[in-house]
Amino acid sequence: MSSLLHIDSSIQGERSISRRLTARAADAWRAAHPDGTVTYRDFAVDPIPHIDAASGLAGMVPPDQHTPAQAASWALTHELVGEILAADTILLGLPLYNFGPPSTVKAWVDHLIAQGVSIDAATGEGLLGGRDMIVIAARGGGYGAGTPREGWDHAEAWLPHGVSLTGLEPRFITAELTLADVNPQMAELRPLAAESLANAEREIDALWSAAVA
Repeated sequence: MSSLLHIDSSIQGERSISRRLTARAADAWRAAHPDGTVTYRDFAVDPIPHIDAASGLAGMVPPDQHTPAQAASWALTHELVGEILAADTILLGLPLYNFGPPSTVKAWVDHLIAQGVSIDAATGEGLLGGRDMIVIAARGGGYGAGTPREGWDHAEAWLPHGVSLTGLEPRFITAELTLADVNPQMAELRPLAAESLANAEREIDALWSAAVA
């Protein structure tokens, strides 16, 4: 049976473009996999705890020597990795906040990097490969080639490196200029924003169209 892990991270609720697009993708996945199962996480509602001084050494300490905080952190790592191992497809909504990913996404990745859990302790080989990881990215401005802020999107550039040790290889569908409709200073960019959103929707609709057909 096919399985989807669907993750949202935007704090914008119903105003979120990334949420709207991940919902569209999840619906398309369900149409192509009517007998499949979906696991859903919302990092904005139930955030992943950040690695801190109390819990951060959990992966470097034998489990029988864990403090309560380390034991809880290590159990969460196993839970998060287990969700990926159980999934054929991972769908992640990735808005751009202050030119980087939401901190909860970074916390999730920090938990995924775990020797002996997501990485073979003997060989260093990532154990989470072979899954389709689709990232629906949304960014309020324009960061493409030739724009004044080319290269300022550090979320999309970072994530493939962040998960690379686990064997995951994300592929991106991106909608940009998403603030054009609400920012009067970006009014002239609204046609480009609409085009970018439409392109993202078309890419999403094509993801599993062959399976539906």
